[in-house]
Amino acid sequence: MAFATCSELRDGSPDDHAAGALLDADYPVWDDPSVDWDAYDRVILRSVWDYTLRVHEFLDWCRRIGSERLRNGVEIAEFNADKRYLSDLSCPTVPTLFVAPGERPPDWDREMVVKPSVSAGARNTGRFAPEFAPDAQALLERIHASGRTALVQPYLRSVDELGETALVFIAGQLSHELHKRPVLAPDEVAPTTEDRLAVAKAMLEADLVVARAAREDERALARAIVAEISGRFGTPLYARVDLVRDDEGRPVLLELELIEPRLYFAEASGAAERFAAAVLAS
Repeated sequence: MAFATCSELRDGSPDDHAAGALLDADYPVWDDPSVDWDAYDRVILRSVWDYTLRVHEFLDWCRRIGSERLRNGVEIAEFNADKRYLSDLSCPTVPTLFVAPGERPPDWDREMVVKPSVSAGARNTGRFAPEFAPDAQALLERIHASGRTALVQPYLRSVDELGETALVFIAGQLSHELHKRPVLAPDEVAPTTEDRLAVAKAMLEADLVVARAAREDERALARAIVAEISGRFGTPLYARVDLVRDDEGRPVLLELELIEPRLYFAEASGAAERFAAAVLAS
C-alpha cells in the first residue's frame, strides 16, 4: 500500500499515520522519480497537497498509475481537480461565477469571496466587502495572471454564525461529521504560510475543526452528492462534503473534496479502522 504524499510531508499526515499504520503503508512522494510505483497494489491519494501547483503534471501521473490501482480513481481526480465541477453537479451549491482570463469581472455589489478554480488550503483566497472592490479586483487579476479561472461567490452570512459542516464518507457510507469555524477574515486575502505550500494559516489552527453532529437535511444532501458521484465514477474510497447554509437557511455545497482532504480521523473513534478496511476491500 502506498499513501501518496508530497515533498513537504515526506512522512505523511496524521490521518495517513492513523490509517497507514494498520496497513503497513509507505508514504512515497507522488512526483519523486525514484519511486517504483509498480511495486504497489494500491496507490491512495492522500497528502498530495501541492498538486494544484502543477495540476496537469499531477493528472498525467494519476493516469500513469491507472484507475485499477489509484484511489480515488483517475476520473474522479480529473473531475475534482478544478472547482468548475460545482457547475457540473445537480445539487444546490453556493452561487458561483466563473471568470476566466480576459472575461469581464462582476459588479462588486455585495460581500464576495474570490479564489482560484484550481487551488487548495485557501491559497489565494479572499473575502471583500464592496468598498474593498479594488482589493478583490487585484486578487482576481493575480489569479488570471497565473492562467487560472477565478471563482467569485457571495459570502454567505450564515458562515459567521454557523461555520461549515463537513461530512466524511468512507466507501460511500457516512463515517463522521465535523464542524469548521470560519476561515476567512473580512476584507483581506487569507494570510498564508511562507513555505512552498502557502496554506492559509487559519487552516492549521488546532481548534479549526471539531466533531459535531450534522443536521438531517445536511446528511440528506451529502448522501445525494456522494450517490451522484458514485453513479458517475464508481463509489469513492473517501469523500468530504463541505456544506454551508444559504440566505434562506438551506444547506448548499461549498466544496466536494475527493483528492487530498484532511479526514480528521482523530475526531472520530474507529474512523481510521474503517478507512483501512475500505482500502483493503477496494
